[in-house]
Amino acid sequence: MPADVAGVGPGAADGLPPLVDHHCHGVLRYEPDLGTFAGYLTESDRPPATGTTFFDTQAGFAVRRWCPPLLDLPAHCPPDRYLARRRDLGPDETRRRLLRATGIGSYLLDTGLPGDLTGPAETAGDGGGTGYEVVRLETLAERTAAGARDAEELTDTLARAVREAARTAVAFKTVAAYRHGLALDPVPPLPGAVHSAVRSWMAAGTPRLTDPVLLRHLIELAVATGRPLQLHTGFGDPDLRLDHADPALLTGLVRATADTGTDLVLLHCYPYHRQAAYLASVFPHVYADIGLTLSHTGSRAAAVLAEFLELAPFGKLLFSTDAYGLPELYVVGSALFRTALAAVLGDWTASGAWSADDARRVGAMIAADNARRVYGLPDD
Repeated sequence: MPADVAGVGPGAADGLPPLVDHHCHGVLRYEPDLGTFAGYLTESDRPPATGTTFFDTQAGFAVRRWCPPLLDLPAHCPPDRYLARRRDLGPDETRRRLLRATGIGSYLLDTGLPGDLTGPAETAGDGGGTGYEVVRLETLAERTAAGARDAEELTDTLARAVREAARTAVAFKTVAAYRHGLALDPVPPLPGAVHSAVRSWMAAGTPRLTDPVLLRHLIELAVATGRPLQLHTGFGDPDLRLDHADPALLTGLVRATADTGTDLVLLHCYPYHRQAAYLASVFPHVYADIGLTLSHTGSRAAAVLAEFLELAPFGKLLFSTDAYGLPELYVVGSALFRTALAAVLGDWTASGAWSADDARRVGAMIAADNARRVYGLPDD
């Protein structure tokens, strides 16, 4: 694998198969203004500090490095010029150009976020790939609760809804890290505790689900289906407490699910990626993901990827972009993955620590093969 990859997408000379983006989100169908666009370059839910811009971040610089050439502009062109070209092309053409340049063949899309966003089929169609749905448990529960008449009915309906979703979804996802934190009881709640929590939730008007008993119950329902379960860990927007999102807090839950036959996939992980790598190294059903992390570490992506690979078994690490809102984030996520992987494995090969054949094999595993095995996806 060459140490320098000049391009991104299917034409990139890195020898990788079509990427499997095992965790991503929909793309805006409308043309964002400057402020809206810049807001997607950060995990903050607040405007930038006076006199600053979110373009002056690793993610912002990565967008300006990788995306302008795909819209017939020079790399690193100013944001206003880039957005003007975007407006000239329109959102549909922009989306198609950018997504088709990523080399992503499969999109596993979390459909739990609100907004005018493309779904799995539309996103994958624009990218020339195949789309699959990942169901967010908390969103499913909140939607299901809207029509329930009493706690017993809602408890039964939730169980049916999860089972029904498992018929078509390739995986479930939980954002318990945002709603409560990852220090969840490893023991599943008893039926009486579940009914009591459901009654309290309904009495409050079924607001945003934050009850740890119900969050743990949803996880248990999902694990029982046998579908892989994705868990947000590590950094995110200010709605979470970072110290409550350390994947090491999941150790009890990981032990409790060890013999269920269901795989757990730890998303994002940074800055706790070494903890996630450790869990993946000692528990056969635990996997780690590099999505979001590489996009936000930018030119330091190779160093962070190397830290993931210090301890994580190579068959336990999965690629994703966690792209949301902007097709540019798909481009950045895939480009930084390709270049970081080439740099890390290229150095190890050049030093004699790895053979070139092993580097190519491990690159393909992380890019696509591991995800295809975990999620039971057909071969391209």
